[in-house]
Amino acid sequence: MRKKIISGLVASVFLISSSCQTNPVTGKKDVMFMSESQEIALGKEADPQIVAQFGLYEDPNLQRFINEKGQQMAKISHRNNLNYEFKIVDSPVINAFAVPGGYVYFTRGIMAHFNNEAQFAGVLGHEIGHITARHSAQQQSKSILAQGGLLLGMILSPTIAQYGQEVSQGLGLLMLKYSRDAERESDKLGVEYSTKIGYDASEMADFFTTLQRKQEEGGQAIPSLLSSHPDPGDRYNTVHQLADEEQRKQNLTDPKVGRNSYLKMIDGMIYGEDPKQGFVENSVFYHPELKFQFTIPTNWGYQNTPQQVQMGPKDGSAVMGLTLVPGNSLQEAAQQSLQNYGLQPVESKQVTVNGLPAIAVVADPQQQQQQQQQQQPLRTLTYFIQHGGNIYSLMGITTVQNFNNYFQVFSGSMQSFQVLSDPDKLNRKPERISIVTVPKASTLAQALRSHNMPDNRHNELAVLNGMQLSDQLPGGTLIKVVKK
Repeated sequence: MRKKIISGLVASVFLISSSCQTNPVTGKKDVMFMSESQEIALGKEADPQIVAQFGLYEDPNLQRFINEKGQQMAKISHRNNLNYEFKIVDSPVINAFAVPGGYVYFTRGIMAHFNNEAQFAGVLGHEIGHITARHSAQQQSKSILAQGGLLLGMILSPTIAQYGQEVSQGLGLLMLKYSRDAERESDKLGVEYSTKIGYDASEMADFFTTLQRKQEEGGQAIPSLLSSHPDPGDRYNTVHQLADEEQRKQNLTDPKVGRNSYLKMIDGMIYGEDPKQGFVENSVFYHPELKFQFTIPTNWGYQNTPQQVQMGPKDGSAVMGLTLVPGNSLQEAAQQSLQNYGLQPVESKQVTVNGLPAIAVVADPQQQQQQQQQQQPLRTLTYFIQHGGNIYSLMGITTVQNFNNYFQVFSGSMQSFQVLSDPDKLNRKPERISIVTVPKASTLAQALRSHNMPDNRHNELAVLNGMQLSDQLPGGTLIKVVKK
């Protein structure tokens, strides 16, 4: 027995020592069970899924801008051997994230909230820092391998319930929450990298304040930049101090900010939801291009992506999602979908939903899957509805214990699905950022009123501009307003 224990200890020591790799940033040895080639392979696998999930934002100038600045920064980073890719994805959510192997993504939502090039550059350096310090690789095994499948992940995690779908390894990386130490290290690298390409890194601290205000304004979750983050006040002061030190170290006497150049670049950018991809109004989801609508349960949150509409209560006790499903008939689509999700039908019947043919199915995860999850048994209600040459799946998921409580909520929403014919909804145009000039000295509030911005949106626009409503603006100042 003693020999076996010693042999086991020796094997463990050998495994750990053989997995130690030099961290490119710190130069120290880290225990790492993922090689660089595996990181690159994981990034290549995740990238097309992320692009499919969100879609790319169609603005060649902005895509060129993020790629040029990203490649410039990648060259001076600690891992300039990687083939980096930088993309703006078509999502209104305020977020930026990176996956292993050199893939960095900014949403149009975060691009809309930057107020100069230096803020953008600081966050860009922060995300590149996660890659160079191998934070994603360190976290991926804990975050991805522990998810335990679609249904379990959705029902147990409010984060996944809000953002998830069939979460593969690649898309699961979006949910990574770095430690406070990792966030501090990426802040430091963001300062270093953005300063090296000539920008005023202290502007990144100001943008973190904008993020904090936005989160407080609407309770919006910001998964990467603020998850597990240090205290905002401490972070603000630390980044300013680091920026001053880095500028002295690099002898940068005239750092770039690039306010007007950046604002002019985002003039005309879509702001908030793009109606053609679907939008919510008075708890009803409308999709003008696919010409359907349905009701979202009262007080439920939602997220809309090109692939799925995801809904759920804040406590994460249930989740409901709408997706397109393949199949030449309702029966074929239902059978394939249930099989793909590993669901066993309990009850099934053909129904009509507002004149549209449909199948309603109550189903449970297969017994083996339930046993593997070792959690409360789950139950689903799914309506498969045929409309306009497509078949839609509206699936509600909760525990067996809660199923009766949620059944009416699920079925009520699913049975509200109908053809969209309202011209106002079908022809809805997106809001866009408009860059305007303040004609004479005034406060931000006065400038917004002069451009006919309603008072009930002034606080939102103040955050969008990174200002306070009482701020005094000189004549000729450029600001953001929102117009159809």
